[in-house]
Amino acid sequence: MPAVPVHWRTLALDPPRAFGAPPVAGQVRTTADDFLVDEILGFEPAGEGPHLLLRVRKRGANTEWVARELARRACCRPFDVGFAGLKDRHAVTTQWFTVPRGKGGPDDWRAVTGDGYEVIEAHLHRRKLPRGALAGNRFELRIRGVEGDRAALAARLALIEAQGVPDYFGPQRFGRELSNLARLAAGDWETDRGHTLSAARSLLFNAVLARRVADGSWARLEPGDVANLDGTGSVFEVESVDPALAERVAALDVHPTGPLWGRGAGRTRGRIAALEAEVGAQFDDLCSGLIAAAVEPARRSLRVAVCDLAHAFEDDALVLRFRLTAGSFATTVLREAIDGTIPTRAGRTPRRYRRRPGVRR
Repeated sequence: MPAVPVHWRTLALDPPRAFGAPPVAGQVRTTADDFLVDEILGFEPAGEGPHLLLRVRKRGANTEWVARELARRACCRPFDVGFAGLKDRHAVTTQWFTVPRGKGGPDDWRAVTGDGYEVIEAHLHRRKLPRGALAGNRFELRIRGVEGDRAALAARLALIEAQGVPDYFGPQRFGRELSNLARLAAGDWETDRGHTLSAARSLLFNAVLARRVADGSWARLEPGDVANLDGTGSVFEVESVDPALAERVAALDVHPTGPLWGRGAGRTRGRIAALEAEVGAQFDDLCSGLIAAAVEPARRSLRVAVCDLAHAFEDDALVLRFRLTAGSFATTVLREAIDGTIPTRAGRTPRRYRRRPGVRR
């Protein structure tokens, strides 16, 4: 694999922060139990239908592997298993899947276990679970060996709760050791095509968001923006920003958006359109590849509200709890508050959120 360009690596692993250097440091994900995720469906099981809706707890297993295991048990194709989103392998997560009902029922699936997973609920449901069919995710993160100014941390968390954080795509989106970006650097758009296209769009989005964090406009609307209604896919073009709209932005009800690149004209105007065009010109090969792949353009919020945020100390460990809308990354919240070292796993060297060797912030 060719080397990933330095500016790509920075946008994937260490984009600009909104609030400056974190006030404390600690170790993240010392064990899988330090990173707990619970999917929030946003709807109730139908109680009838040709599918089974399964709530699965997994540990040390990735989503696609568990889906294949469920397909094997259900005697169906892996394609027939539905899940709403991917979850990190190095965590304990509760996640929802659907499988075709077949000849069995919910009682046949409750307490089913496998290597790294167990079924903890089973319900009849009317349809296969589609990607993105989540209201959000709850997180409980434990950061060990915390050192630094605890009062400053409390102030930083209050700021995060009041203003949200930049909604960067996290490192997970770019593949293990940035393998998806390495393929793009080599001009390989066909190997693992879905993940490669997603990585290209995510990197371009992070590049636009990094520009708007740098100029301070990531959390405000300007004429020419395209705005998003919090927690929905609904967007609208901004002609002007009156006091009522500004108040909704301050209340985290409305957010500015950035582009998920594809074919077709953009919807922004004025300064925002020029900024996005400049970023596109810097990544012309990626933009051209997405257009050639006939990817449909979309918009994503530049900001995510951090809801139900709470923290507590247990000796030298910090426990953070919060809720995010679907598609947002807990690591984007964590890096605004914690200089977090990820301990070595399988021969990997530790990585810090804050800096890379030779790079100063």
